[in-house]
Amino acid sequence: MGRITLHLGDITTDREVDAIVNAANSSLLGGGGVDGAIHDAAGPELLAQCRMLGGCETGDAKITGAGALAARHVIHAVGPVWRGGERGERELLTRCYERAIELAAEHGCRTVALPAISTGAFCYPVGEAAAVAVAAVDRALATHAEIAQARFWLFDTRTYAAFEAELDRLGRERHG
Repeated sequence: MGRITLHLGDITTDREVDAIVNAANSSLLGGGGVDGAIHDAAGPELLAQCRMLGGCETGDAKITGAGALAARHVIHAVGPVWRGGERGERELLTRCYERAIELAAEHGCRTVALPAISTGAFCYPVGEAAAVAVAAVDRALATHAEIAQARFWLFDTRTYAAFEAELDRLGRERHG
């Protein structure tokens, strides 16, 4: 089964992955936070590819090339906006992580970089998002043995600590 690693910093700087997962909005046309950073680093080619996709539903993901990024692919995963936790947010967030891993496997990726989807502008509580993300990716890696490593890139120490606690809770070894 693939391993999960944690990294602090900018996901766009990862030069060792086949795919970078983007915390996208449903238009797929760029935005703020991780989405904006990925679009900026990838250049205009990424936006041109995204325009051809016609958007993406919440809880789903779509894949493009990676433009100027070192990775081969960008997987645009649309997480839910937090509305109190009673509107299917957990299921939608789970599905977008699972779909991202599934797309990576379908496109021959062995390594995937992932952000903390929905925790920025979409206001998903970091601790709850970490629990969903780690569990969903852990299960997806068990299903898709071709993925050797899922690398969570976490922007600040508070988010890193939440993901670290979830790995500890599941009894998973932290690498990276």
